Amino acid sequence: MTYADVIVDISVEKLDKSFQYAVPKRLEGELKIGACVQIPFGGRKLKGYCVGLSEKPKIDPAKIKEIDGILQRDAGGEDVRVALAAWIRENYGSTMIQALKTVLPLRKSVKKVERRTIVRKAGREELISLLGESQRKKQVAKERLLKALLEEERIPYEWVTGKLGVSAQTIVSLEHAGALQIESTSSYRNPVKFQSGEEGWRDLSPRQREIVGTVLEDFDAGMRETYLLHGITGSGKTEVYLRLAEGMVQRGKQVILLIPEIALTYQTLLRFYRHFGDRVSVLNSSLSPGEKYDQIQRAKTGEIDVIIGPRSALFTPFSNLGMIIIDEEHENSYKSESTPKYHARETAEKLAELNGASLFLGSATPSVESYYRAMEGKYRLFRMTDRLTGGELAKTEIVDLREELKAGNRSIFSRRLQELLADRLEKGQQSMLFLNRRGYSGFVSCRSCGLILKCPHCDVSLSEHRGGKMICHYCGYVTQKPAACPTCGSRYVLGFKAGTQQIEEKLREAFPGIRTLRMDKDTTATKDSYEKILGAFADGEADVLIGTQMIVKGHDFPNVTLVGVLAADLSLGSGDYRAGERTFQLLTQAVGRAGRGTLPGAAVIQTYQPEHYAVVRAAEQDYENFYQEEILYRELGSYPPVEHLLAIQVFSVDEKRGEALAKVLSEQVKRSFPKERFAALGPSPAGIGRVNDVYRHVLYVKASKYELLVRIKDKLEETVSEMQLSRENVQFDFDPMNFL
Repeated sequence: MTYADVIVDISVEKLDKSFQYAVPKRLEGELKIGACVQIPFGGRKLKGYCVGLSEKPKIDPAKIKEIDGILQRDAGGEDVRVALAAWIRENYGSTMIQALKTVLPLRKSVKKVERRTIVRKAGREELISLLGESQRKKQVAKERLLKALLEEERIPYEWVTGKLGVSAQTIVSLEHAGALQIESTSSYRNPVKFQSGEEGWRDLSPRQREIVGTVLEDFDAGMRETYLLHGITGSGKTEVYLRLAEGMVQRGKQVILLIPEIALTYQTLLRFYRHFGDRVSVLNSSLSPGEKYDQIQRAKTGEIDVIIGPRSALFTPFSNLGMIIIDEEHENSYKSESTPKYHARETAEKLAELNGASLFLGSATPSVESYYRAMEGKYRLFRMTDRLTGGELAKTEIVDLREELKAGNRSIFSRRLQELLADRLEKGQQSMLFLNRRGYSGFVSCRSCGLILKCPHCDVSLSEHRGGKMICHYCGYVTQKPAACPTCGSRYVLGFKAGTQQIEEKLREAFPGIRTLRMDKDTTATKDSYEKILGAFADGEADVLIGTQMIVKGHDFPNVTLVGVLAADLSLGSGDYRAGERTFQLLTQAVGRAGRGTLPGAAVIQTYQPEHYAVVRAAEQDYENFYQEEILYRELGSYPPVEHLLAIQVFSVDEKRGEALAKVLSEQVKRSFPKERFAALGPSPAGIGRVNDVYRHVLYVKASKYELLVRIKDKLEETVSEMQLSRENVQFDFDPMNFL
């Protein structure tokens, strides 16, 4: 006998409660996880969702009721999301509850927005009579409202209480007198703050027309594929997304557009809003709970055609999804760092399959994984190699910082970069300076004995911020920088490496009167801060925009003709097999911000490794040759995408217990799969062995077959479940983007 676990109330608050039902013989083989079923429940017939299948009854089999039948596909698409959760659980490792909480929109009750209107009820003669009475009694507030009602039949409630200064008590008294009535209607919160106004469609280039036409023709022919667009910076990828979305909306379909950062939402949403108006909306972490709830409700009721947002927007409850578009598909932020550690790209492929939709990926620097699949014929590849403006890619120079030091230049800025900055200031053109650092400076060390000041709870260095504060960016620990070294007593305790704040200060010293804006995690912590900074820069309120990674991704500022990349090779030292790819992508994106208008652009890459292939190819904007060198490195090292990698991560408050558990799991892998081909590495302490007083150990398993890694994960989940751990936690990360 097969048994099914069924969730009756599919709300996040009640997901932990499932009920077991027997699967009748007629439904065996037909019932799948995610299916919508009818079940007997307390004398009633209810709808539920199958979230698990097993052959083991949880209670006396005689007390288990049978499922009545499988219902047709749920109009709300909840069966699809349950099936997607089951796929995520199987392919990434988590409980079904964790997976369901990831894909299901929050149903937490949020107070509705009420729009109240004061409506004239009495005739003019009666109002004039009441007005005269108010004037005799010198009831000035009531007099103002009655005069307004004689002029307007309908008045917004907020206008009356605000502009007219009339109290709620006065309004109620006139309502009781029969002079007016209050009408209330509920409305959705709209997070989009743009002024409405249509924008004409831009003319497409022949290549853009060809790509859009091909994808829509495939859709009409019933072909559902995954497409990869490799378009150089400034080649018009967003316009292709717009036309594809337009085509889908014309066909009565809905579209999800994923973007990697909230910072990119502003310009992208503006472009889409000018074409689709209120039929487009946004979902991201900067929205209030009420705004999020309302966008989900609008999506469910079909009031939205296009939703834009980062990774989590993938789970927008559309019932008629036609296409998922992922911009900057190479970005790390598309991989979840919390359980389940799903990747939005692969999850989007599955969601598209479940909905009969198409998937369209775009990037100027495609991920090695996506390009590898395109080379193998799994994705259909398009290329766009020309800038829409007709301009050339920025002329890029590589500056060797070792030579700068030999020449006596100890400044953060190379001589060439200073020269070009002065030139842009004189011409009234804008520049961008990119630094992959956060805060006032990086780690703090003693120049005498070499001691690096670390967090007492984590094996990471503390970062210095303004006011002498030192902060751990893993657990949030804060302390003051000591006046003397705690080990040797030296007073040479200084921050090392420049941060964005220091860059801004040094720039103002070098160029008095320069107008700067800074964009990093510290300046974008408040709501709407992204839009304010980007809007100010776009309006020419600053000569230079200084920032971290968020300033080099997807932004389009026509007056920016110079990009300076400071400490370009910091990311090459991360000890990660993706270091070369990340550096190439980052530098290419940064260089691509210059010269996007009619004016020619220039870029300066400052580095200590000018000969590294990632730096050289980025300066040349040569993805093809970078890919050939990078994929050879991946083949030699048996790294993804050539082979797959499973990280088995053990977390424990007790270091010895965590180490012992990691060894047990390592032995279990070797013992359970003796005939399979794989390589087990470790276990060992993680690169950062302790965070917030939790010790971390990791074991890596390499295999050419992803399915084998899933089987290994299943076996270890079973082992961990039987051990009934209380002080340890085990997580799985397939093809990890970041290492512990």
